Amino acid sequence: MTRTDLGLTIGEFGRRAGLSIKALRLYDVSGLLTPVSVDPSGYRRYAESQLGRARTISLLRQLDMPLSVVAEVLAASPGAAVDRLDRWWAGQEQLVEVRRHSVGWLRTRLLASEPAEPGYEVHRRWVPATKVASIRFETDQQGLLDTIQRGHWEVRNVLEAAGAVTTAEHWVLYHGFVTPESVAPIEVCVPFTGPVEPAWDVVIRVEPAHDEAYATVSRDDCFYPRIMTAYAAVESFLSAAALPMSGPPREVYLDSWVNLTGADPFVHVATPFTAPEA
Repeated sequence: MTRTDLGLTIGEFGRRAGLSIKALRLYDVSGLLTPVSVDPSGYRRYAESQLGRARTISLLRQLDMPLSVVAEVLAASPGAAVDRLDRWWAGQEQLVEVRRHSVGWLRTRLLASEPAEPGYEVHRRWVPATKVASIRFETDQQGLLDTIQRGHWEVRNVLEAAGAVTTAEHWVLYHGFVTPESVAPIEVCVPFTGPVEPAWDVVIRVEPAHDEAYATVSRDDCFYPRIMTAYAAVESFLSAAALPMSGPPREVYLDSWVNLTGADPFVHVATPFTAPEA
């Protein structure tokens, strides 16, 4: 029996695929790239036909794509795989732009002795009871954008498969304090109409009707820590009016990042409150 008949050793396969032995073992454990055989001593062997998949994984990982997204791309049909790749890459471009704004904000603050923060006008509105599909994750500040995009994509997929009627609006509810140093639970919600059953980690619920105070943030200002000024404005408004919070703070996104330009209203930073009885 020849070496080719036995398959490629992990070392030779890794060399030809451009992957380290450590990476190949990780992809085996994660189910992304399973060897064709493992002998009683634990030696892995791979088929030459697996090189294409391995090189695809290598390239996606060089782009810093998370393993969970790599798995989704590889499991999808060609068209769906391209769509998933495009969605993920759009998120990366958004992240770069957000970071660019953060650096600009920091430069302004560092150069000014008393940097001025543009104020936000706070409004109040009544929000009727709304049926939403939602999914929860825990994340820190660094992973927040990717987590929101992943949740939004997963919920939209469930709603589209069920034929639900939606708009571009989606929400992110903060059930804890998300900071650069600590994780907290968030909930990504998409309002919809139509019959939809829960699927996977996506739940269907009704968000209770409530009064809400909110400040509108433009696309260009929707980055950390600039957006925190809008949160502070809403908190000050509620405090001055002695209005107690009645639900978690949230961000109500009006459309997709790619559909808007710099000064367009992008998100309402909002907090539900209990109005005094008349």
